[in-house]
Amino acid sequence: MCQSCHVRAVSTYRTAEQAGHREGAAGLTTHAPQAARTVMLPSSLDEAVAALSALPAAVPVAGGTDLMASVNSGLLRPAALVGLGRINETRGWQYQDGHALLGAGLTHARMGRPDFAALIPALAAAARAAGPPQIRNAGTLGGNIVTAAPTGDSLPVLAALEATLIIAGPEHARREIPVSHLLAGIEMLRPGELVGWVRVPLLHAPQTFLKATGRTGPGRATASVALVLDPARRSVRCAVGAVAPMPLRPLEAERWVAGLIDWDGERGLAPEACAAFGEYVAGACIPDPAPGEDGSEAPALPPAVLHLRRTVAALARRALGRALA
Repeated sequence: MCQSCHVRAVSTYRTAEQAGHREGAAGLTTHAPQAARTVMLPSSLDEAVAALSALPAAVPVAGGTDLMASVNSGLLRPAALVGLGRINETRGWQYQDGHALLGAGLTHARMGRPDFAALIPALAAAARAAGPPQIRNAGTLGGNIVTAAPTGDSLPVLAALEATLIIAGPEHARREIPVSHLLAGIEMLRPGELVGWVRVPLLHAPQTFLKATGRTGPGRATASVALVLDPARRSVRCAVGAVAPMPLRPLEAERWVAGLIDWDGERGLAPEACAAFGEYVAGACIPDPAPGEDGSEAPALPPAVLHLRRTVAALARRALGRALA
């Protein structure tokens, strides 16, 4: 274990038989026995990697908005924690070769501020929609990525921007992978690795993020859409979140609508074209059921799924219209 890390042992909890029920911080009663925990508080990314390498059973924690909910509900009993809150090098951002290098420790609240919104508008919009103030103040960009919950608001934005991750590993190693590879499980974090930074291209072009929730006000997305224009490549990039385990890219719909845009003119599209794009995106992400192997007709989509497809179509239509306005 690295000597420069701040290390302290957290008191040993008695078992459920000895102490009865333990009330979690979220008001959830748990029954499972709890073992002694060690909490390590490194001050640099490489110290955090060393701590994880020395204690493979340890779990890294940044804002803890997802992890602590699992702990309080009894779904997770980590043997040790590596706190990332004191690592200043990953709490800001910098410019690098036409890209923004975003620290994994950036909170949603920080990304929602006007100066960040001028840099990456869609990611700022997603950060502002991430939940109530206590969630935005604690939750981090890196935590959103690594947790990879389907409803993670930043994930479709990062997929549409084709962002890449800079991974920190043992012995000061660094490697890059597309964020979409991690979310799809094509490439995974190796033992002792942490997401250090997110590299995002600065497109200097319109981009939007819209989400639908099951209630009024902040809440988990039932569907979300991120859309960015890339005039240099004359392309439209769109990603749909919350309707699948990972953000979905409707590539054919992207190519189709990009071919309709006058990139050298006003970039306007008729409302009918925007509506057709929305239907194209929704149909690609939530397709009709396939016919039966015996040649029988395909079953109809359940009403709830049909409603979700209409929601995706409306979000994609509005996102494109706002980007082109």
